[in-house]
Amino acid sequence: MRNSKFCVFVSTFVLASSLAIAGCRSHHIDSTVENRTGGPIHQVEIDYPSASFGIDTLTPGQIYLYRFQVRGEGAMKVQYTDSTGKQIMRQGPHVAEGDRGQYLIILQPDGKVQWEPALTK
Repeated sequence: MRNSKFCVFVSTFVLASSLAIAGCRSHHIDSTVENRTGGPIHQVEIDYPSASFGIDTLTPGQIYLYRFQVRGEGAMKVQYTDSTGKQIMRQGPHVAEGDRGQYLIILQPDGKVQWEPALTK
């Protein structure tokens, strides 16, 4: 009888642990990079604390979706080559580990960047 109670306890603990782990959600940011520069852009790189992602080419009006997770904290940055061959580099807002939500990055004419974070902790 004692063994069966122990087995039930262990089984319940394992099940509860599995459900708790399955219920954990990672903190990630769904980003959208949109080219509104009026021309094609190349070698687009988005930097965020501890990592980055890149896009070879974005045509005018094209969007690129990317999901990432922040480790640490710091400012986001974007750099790309515009249609005239000029390198553009801009620093964005601060993000921190645990941030989640959505982030819209709109690349505009004349090297301007519109940062639209919709983040929570």
